[in-house]
This record gives sequence, structure tokens and C-alpha cells, in this order.
Amino acid sequence: MKEQVGSRNTQQPSVVSAVSFPELMKSWRKKRRMSQLELGLEAGVSQRHVSFLESGRAKPSRTMILQLSETLSVPLRERNDWLLAAGFAPIFAARPLDDPQMTQVMTAVRLMLRNHEPFPAVAIDRAWNIRLANQPFEQLSALLGEDLWTRLGSSQRNLMRLLFHPQGIKPYVTNWTAIAHLLWQRARREADAVGGQEMKTMLIELESFQHAELLVATEETALLPILPLALEKDGLHLSLFTVIATFGTAQDITADELRIESLFPADEATERLFRTWTVESRRQ
Repeated sequence: MKEQVGSRNTQQPSVVSAVSFPELMKSWRKKRRMSQLELGLEAGVSQRHVSFLESGRAKPSRTMILQLSETLSVPLRERNDWLLAAGFAPIFAARPLDDPQMTQVMTAVRLMLRNHEPFPAVAIDRAWNIRLANQPFEQLSALLGEDLWTRLGSSQRNLMRLLFHPQGIKPYVTNWTAIAHLLWQRARREADAVGGQEMKTMLIELESFQHAELLVATEETALLPILPLALEKDGLHLSLFTVIATFGTAQDITADELRIESLFPADEATERLFRTWTVESRRQ
């Protein structure tokens, strides 16, 4: 199992918040498309108090900040920003992956990746950087080119760059025209939901590579329950789909931002191929 070299999480909690608490609260409420009344009902406070907090007429307690941010599903990293903006110290740590207190988390991640074999799976952070990958994913990467990651021009392996960079896997995706729009919308939704600047910067970079005609949804895939990914390389045809898992009760920023992206075979031929690869690799 390959772990990203330099696994320390360099994204530490913010030191200074450049945005006021009322602005942050209002921004996240609108991002979640909730009215002041709806937020108040969900959080167990009055609409009047929500209004006073957003206008700056009332100062929130730390408990109220945590209560409102939980209701709005604000990521832990941004909850620290809320606390700082209101004059409180941040409470959520961003431990590196090799921190002793992250041992249980990383054990679970490695177990999930290993148990998904013989099919590919990766652990990614909130900016889609690959932190850990199982052997079938490495085999799939090698199939698409030994120099695949070098061609992308970055030392950090990134899933979105792999998908949307012209030197990535796009030339091998036979249904690219059908799924490009939906893949791009997924990336934009994730960036908007999390609100991270690194994600937005990544999308701005990748957007310059996209063609307008490829970013239009088609009826062919719009109604499908899952998004199929069809790959072809050197006569091999692979049909896959993706499932994403997260840590639902994380109290650490790094754990909160980790996601497991698992690829499943969408047909029997693809399943047989991955099982054959696994058997052959074990014989070597």
C-alpha cells in the first residue's frame, strides 16, 4: 500500500480570521440554503437571536458557535475560523497522519483500502490529494502509463488533476463527453460545500483546460443512479463506478477531511480483470 511521501498535514488551523463572525455565519447559512427561521428551528434558538447574531447586535458564546456550526455542517477547519472571528481560541487540531493520536484512524483507513482489494481505492484529503492508495489503484495507474503522475507536473498526486488535466486519464475515458459535466459539477459542489481556498484554486487551474462542449450534461447520464467511468487502454476495456466514504464522527480536522474513494467494477469482465491482476501480482 503506497502512502503519500511527506504525509504530514501542512494545513494547520487558522491563526487570524480576516472575516467577521456575522459574515461567516450568514455566508454559511446561505451556502446551506437555509432561512434564519429554518436555522433557528434546527439549532433550537429563536429567529430573532439568529438575526441579531448575523447583524452583530448580539455576541455568540462558544457553545452557541459550536451549536450553529454543527447545524450548518460546517467543516471542523472552518469552525475554528468561526471561533477565532468571535474572539475564542480554536479547539480543533489538525494532526499529521503519522501523529500517534491518528493511529486508530490510519489503521481504519488502511483496513478499508486493503479490504476493498482486488479493486482500486484511495484515501484523499479535502483538496483531493491522494494520501494513501491500495495496490490495485497503483496497478491501474501503471496501466495508464508509468509516467502518468510525472506528466501532470506536480509532486503531489491529486485525483482531480488526474481526471481533468489533459495529460491525465481523459484520453483513455471513452465516455468522457457524457460524464465530463457531471464530474465537474461534483468537483464544484464539493469545493462549495467545504469552502476551502486550495480546492477553489485547483478548480481555477483545471478550468482553463476544459472545453465548453464537454461541460454540458447529456440525457444519457443525467438519469443514471451512478456515474459510470469507462476506460480503454491498449485493447483493455474497464467499466467502473465510485463510492465515497467519510468519517462521520471525526473530532480532528485531518480525520474530518479524509475520504475513501472506492472504485467498483460495473460489469463482470472488469471484475474478472482485477481479480486476475491480483492473483498474478501475488505469484510474483
